[in-house]
Amino acid sequence: MFYQKGGESGVDKFDRIYALHRILSTVRYPVPRTRIEEELECERVTVGRIINYMRSFLGAPIAFDAKNNGYYYDRKEGNHFYELPGLWFNAGELQALAILSQLIRDIQPGLLEDHLRPFQKRIEVLLANRQFGNGEFTQRIRVLGMGVRNGGNAFQKVAEGILQRKQLSFQYHARTSDEVTHRTVSPQRLIHYRDNWYLDAYCHLRNNLRSFSIDKITQINLIDQKTKEIDNEMLEEYFADAYGIFSGKADKVAVLHFTPNASRWVGEERWHPRQTGKFLESGDYELRIPYGKSQELIMDILKYGPDVEVIAPDELRLAVKERLAEAAGLYEG
Repeated sequence: MFYQKGGESGVDKFDRIYALHRILSTVRYPVPRTRIEEELECERVTVGRIINYMRSFLGAPIAFDAKNNGYYYDRKEGNHFYELPGLWFNAGELQALAILSQLIRDIQPGLLEDHLRPFQKRIEVLLANRQFGNGEFTQRIRVLGMGVRNGGNAFQKVAEGILQRKQLSFQYHARTSDEVTHRTVSPQRLIHYRDNWYLDAYCHLRNNLRSFSIDKITQINLIDQKTKEIDNEMLEEYFADAYGIFSGKADKVAVLHFTPNASRWVGEERWHPRQTGKFLESGDYELRIPYGKSQELIMDILKYGPDVEVIAPDELRLAVKERLAEAAGLYEG
């Protein structure tokens, strides 16, 4: 943030009011004017204007202690915990809210749009009052999703179940088996992974933890039954150890060798929280990744084509080899 001595722009005024309120709210003794000038980065006359404004228009019980030559909140007037009226943010917080709101809108267009629209408008008004962005921040921030799937109406119900700690019932169309089943689940947490939303839940049909793609959930209803609570440590053990979104404990380790060409960026990528990697004498990069199910891992390996070789385990090496042969077969003749 930038300040100018002796001047008082609209941005400075709001931020300095916020800063002075924070100072006076966190001390039990009069604050010297010199300290206020230093922390607000302005001169004596500007401090006086800020104090007068807060007293006159914001009802701030700011009193002056002549003995200690300092200012404080007078709590004898029934203002034990004085708060600034309305919704107040400093410049950094307001800009962060604007960016967050835009990120949510861009991550999945249409998702929570009705709920976010009033919030977005309030932020825009606050930004305009603070002379930020000239109403252009929505054009200056973009999140480009890749392979985004429509979560439909299920997202809102899933969120309600998680926050209210109630069970959910729904129809689920599994991609891998193409099977449609009715599920009753105890929702545990929402996951946003690779531009799509997933639900981690305890499935009462399977009597175990499962992960559900929200875009494949239909006919969803909230049930007036308390959620079966699962310890967070158990959730982490079951879901976090598995490669990607595929649940299940990681019981295998993939060993991948990347060519020097691919190593320049693979060495800086995070594929898994517990991955390990090192550069080899040949210039190749060795990446070791724990995994349970291999579907998503195979898709990531195939993206690198001839720039990666699966060294172990044999079953993963064979699976990738077969997929590459099938792909090559499409171009024969």
